[in-house]
Amino acid sequence: MTALKQYQRIEATGLWRPSPDEQRREVVVSIGKATLTISDFNDRALTHWSLAALERQNPGVFPAVFCPDGDPDETLELGESETTMLEAIDRLQRAIERSRPHPGRLRWMSVGGVVAAVLAVLLFWLPGALQNHVVSVVPEIKRQEIGDTILRRIERVSGPACTSVDAQASLDRLASRTGVRQIVILPAGVQDSLSLPGGTVLLNRALVEDHEDPAVAAGYVIAERARTALKDPLDDLLDRTGASSAFRLLTTGELTPEIIDTYTEQVLSQPRPSLPDDDLLAMFSQSALPSTPYAYAQDITGESVLGLIEADPMAGRTLEQVLPDRDWVRLQNICGE
Repeated sequence: MTALKQYQRIEATGLWRPSPDEQRREVVVSIGKATLTISDFNDRALTHWSLAALERQNPGVFPAVFCPDGDPDETLELGESETTMLEAIDRLQRAIERSRPHPGRLRWMSVGGVVAAVLAVLLFWLPGALQNHVVSVVPEIKRQEIGDTILRRIERVSGPACTSVDAQASLDRLASRTGVRQIVILPAGVQDSLSLPGGTVLLNRALVEDHEDPAVAAGYVIAERARTALKDPLDDLLDRTGASSAFRLLTTGELTPEIIDTYTEQVLSQPRPSLPDDDLLAMFSQSALPSTPYAYAQDITGESVLGLIEADPMAGRTLEQVLPDRDWVRLQNICGE
């Protein structure tokens, strides 16, 4: 014990009384390795007290009265002049206290660790687990309802979706050919394409009006299917609007207008996530559609989409017509003049 070396030779005089029935007697007090030794003037030890079990009965008052812990009848008095001895006792007791085990402190540290772990679970794991659960249990009819609500919100910015009695059948055929529930053509709002919960894909009118090959519009729908396979549109909505949205949807089955507005503003203002060529090509292959028209619509030079052109799964094959010419012409006029 480092603190002990400084005080090994300290002695003091005091008054010791072994019991209330006996007279106090003057003694010599010295500090041992972990004990306080009380001796007479012939250097004969009268008693030994453990420093760890030494208790002061009157803190701050003099003469200082000490006793062994649990035995207040045996006392030792040290006068105010014995400052060195009093300081030594105090310092050594603190050193002993620091060195002994503290089960209470360990217990609190353990409790604190458990609480921290629980909070970490609540903060980092639970929101993701809740969101995954919500995405897995929301029925298709509710997804379609959410998608329709988002579409109505987008139409406030883009204008009403393009409709035409003559072109609707063609639009339905394109949706069937590309494997989605519904395709909606918008006059503005979406930059190119967007998937909504419930199987609706939105296309900008330019994708049907500015291209002679219906495989271009079909390619954008296929790209949205590939994105949906990587990340569910409902999952994306909940990602963008926070854990409270997932909790509200799970408990009430509804999303507030504010949540829908937040999602709509974000998803319309940001470019669609890029996709690995392998995922795109796999979806084009599954749908038996060429990837080259879509690739050139992305980059007319073909330089940045060379992988989609060179690995086109339908290259060299006899292609089934995406839409009959008459249907495609009708679809190109769905938004009117």
